[in-house]
Amino acid sequence: MRARLALLAAAVSVLTLVAFLVPLALLVRAVAADRATVRATADAQSLVPVVGTADPATIRLTVEQLAVDSGRPVSVFLPDGTVLGTLAPRTPAVALAARGQSLTAESAEGREVVIAVQGRADGTGVIRTVVPRAELSAGVGRAWLVLALLGVVLVVIGLAVADRLARTLVRPISELSVVSHRLANAELDARVTPAGPTELREVAGALNHLAGRIQVLLAQEREQVADLSHRLRTPLTALRLEAESLRDPQDAARIAAAVDGLERVVTGLIRQARRDRTAAVGPVGCDAAAVLADRVAFWSVLAEDTGRAVRCDLAAGPLPVGVPADDLAAAVDALLGNVFAHTPDGTPFTVRLTRDGEQAVLAVTDQGPGMPAVTTPAGTVRRGASGAGSTGLGLDIARRVAEAGGGRLDLRAGPGGGAEVLLRLRSPS
Repeated sequence: MRARLALLAAAVSVLTLVAFLVPLALLVRAVAADRATVRATADAQSLVPVVGTADPATIRLTVEQLAVDSGRPVSVFLPDGTVLGTLAPRTPAVALAARGQSLTAESAEGREVVIAVQGRADGTGVIRTVVPRAELSAGVGRAWLVLALLGVVLVVIGLAVADRLARTLVRPISELSVVSHRLANAELDARVTPAGPTELREVAGALNHLAGRIQVLLAQEREQVADLSHRLRTPLTALRLEAESLRDPQDAARIAAAVDGLERVVTGLIRQARRDRTAAVGPVGCDAAAVLADRVAFWSVLAEDTGRAVRCDLAAGPLPVGVPADDLAAAVDALLGNVFAHTPDGTPFTVRLTRDGEQAVLAVTDQGPGMPAVTTPAGTVRRGASGAGSTGLGLDIARRVAEAGGGRLDLRAGPGGGAEVLLRLRSPS
């Protein structure tokens, strides 16, 4: 933008200078030629009294002296055809002046000035002098050079002023861009110092107001999530008390373990909701093999109760990925929970974790009825979309975890029917 403004200023300056300097240069040339013509005419007119009254010898001496003083050729044509002074042919202008008409004409030598002298007894005499082209344009080149230098100086000054004005515009715009990118990177404390024209100051104020509103709304959202998660502690406590009152120790231990897992999830939600997202966070990651083994062991108990065969094929760990352990566990729980929620009891499923270059690939495959239409035309998961009456948030949770870890979530039909979900995660850098 700064370069374009400077180019625009240069173009306007050049056009303005051309509009003024070209006519001025032509005027300088015309004035120089007219000045030389006036001097030559005055010199020639000084001979009129002599040519009109003196004898040829006197006229010759006077003409020769004037030619020497002026540096121009001066000739006098007498009525009898005698040429005094500088020898010159009888040009059409001289012939016209012999009839009593003084005039100025252009010739190959320069500008020809002829003056008719009447009053002689033998007829009309003619005084002729020629202004050379060098004299007609004397000083014009220097004047044009001065005008050209003046034009260049004015253009340079115009560019300097335009560049300074452009900086007053570009600098606030650049600051707006920088702050916008910082806000996009969750640096919600970033603010713009209003500067520049009134319009840019208004935009800066609006951006600062928007950043403040985002902070307020995020704080409210975090508090609401934290409050909602905190409210779940009461029914969890009731469940724990019910589990402890069971007579069968195995059932009590199993339900207590489930309550403990649910409580960990709730605690994680509260901690995540209250986390300061504007603070600098270092690189995070976990061992995908360890997390997956733990969650498969948890779900295997429910799989056994519902008659599901579980096949677990995990790559040898450690297999680091760039997402926190809690987030990966939430994604795995969402995928395995979908298997239990959307397939009949007794449907087998497979959990496989492999290494693919710099990625860890988690595949959950079942032999159920297949995946409902929960994707957009672009192939991404539609948040809140479900073909089985659920909330439709499970796949979206897994997708967001995958994208946070530099990977993606793929949905496709399983090899033997049913559905297969692939969760691709990159290793932490």
